[in-house]
Amino acid sequence: MKIVILAGGGGTRLFPLSRECYPKQFLHVIGDKSLLAQTVERFLGLVKPEDIVIVTNEKYIFHVQAELESINAQDAHIIVEPVGRNTAPAIALAQIYCKDKLKCNDDEVLFISPSDHLIKPIEDFQKLIMRAEQTAKQGSIVTLGIKPTKPETGYGYIEAAENKENVAVKVLSFKEKPDLDTAEKYLKAGNYFWNSGMFMFSIKTMQEEFKTFVPEIVEIEDKGYEYTVDNFIQMPNISIDYAVAEKSQKMMMMPMQDIYWNDIGSFDAIAEVLSDENNNAFIGDTLTDNCTNTMIIAEDRLVAGIDLNNLVIVDTPDALLVAQKGQSQKVKDVVNKLKKDDRKEARENMTMYRSWGKYTLLTEGKDYRVRKVEMNPGKSLTMQMHYHRSEHWTVISGTGKITIDDKESIFTENQSTYIPMGVKHKLSNPGKIPLVIIEVQSGKYINDDDIVVFED
Repeated sequence: MKIVILAGGGGTRLFPLSRECYPKQFLHVIGDKSLLAQTVERFLGLVKPEDIVIVTNEKYIFHVQAELESINAQDAHIIVEPVGRNTAPAIALAQIYCKDKLKCNDDEVLFISPSDHLIKPIEDFQKLIMRAEQTAKQGSIVTLGIKPTKPETGYGYIEAAENKENVAVKVLSFKEKPDLDTAEKYLKAGNYFWNSGMFMFSIKTMQEEFKTFVPEIVEIEDKGYEYTVDNFIQMPNISIDYAVAEKSQKMMMMPMQDIYWNDIGSFDAIAEVLSDENNNAFIGDTLTDNCTNTMIIAEDRLVAGIDLNNLVIVDTPDALLVAQKGQSQKVKDVVNKLKKDDRKEARENMTMYRSWGKYTLLTEGKDYRVRKVEMNPGKSLTMQMHYHRSEHWTVISGTGKITIDDKESIFTENQSTYIPMGVKHKLSNPGKIPLVIIEVQSGKYINDDDIVVFED
């Protein structure tokens, strides 16, 4: 069995914590590990790291690498979608990778999982997967259904045949996200389940269904992994639900009985996990008095709340969200407006992560910008040059190696260096601890596209 984790999405429902550059699968909002790291750990013990394949976006690859290193799962495979094409093409890409690169045969069973859900206890979940594997080996596509606890309008539903033995049963239909009246009818009926987005099948079975319902995917995939990567943009932009699940006669569902599941798809979902006996959840530096049914997330500064009720407050360095509890699904509408107005808040955080570390914008104004740069041990910037700005670097901690033209020098705490406009330069961290510097950029044009790279 191979585990395929889909980690390419750029969610919009947890703004301002998540942005296009840093989607929710990398957030550490539930516990001290990211949702992606928790997802990978959920399958360790069931399979080895080398049996895990993570499908992601090119701009997230170093995030994925860092999360795998944090849990000692570096042997997991990472494959990159050249462009976003939804879940059906992502699954096809993973399938052909398993066949071509991992030498899997057509009977190999794949378990498809999102990267950003919360599931516990792990032991019961793993036992459920092992039971589902037996059904998948018989030629079925197995999906996991969540028994609804309320008339939820934010999830799709699965209508299943009557099930009294907690075993795999026939899927009768998939339902779109319903209105409240319909959701209440589903809850009362008893045979409707939330769609978890998890699927299990053999490569052979899914290939047959792709060939029947989306043959254009198979036409590309059949020509091998490299060809699929090169022609991925030609794949249809379609989810596995629309492409196969809603049409296939091979769909079976297993209920996640007595297993907690939360897709962490909204701030209300986070509050559900973290709330205390007063339905409050306070994260970060908060001070509150007489607050009920309220969640406050404070990132960089103290947030005080007095006599608050039924609110969600999320404070980040460059954006503050205040919403009524129960309305956090509308956050994506705010993000869509920001994107329409081309606001950088939709794309970027004040802290931006790179393969070598991260930088945090401290302040900026006309003709200048100040950033805190943190470079990991053994990492380096490329040799580069700027036409319109000069830079001044001061070391706060660690040891840096600076190359200016062909001259190398070492600078340490409280030492600084100046890089004029038009001069080639490169920064490295040869030490064993992170290098932290304050970078002051000055010039008439200080956008990040003023860069000429001489070396990758």
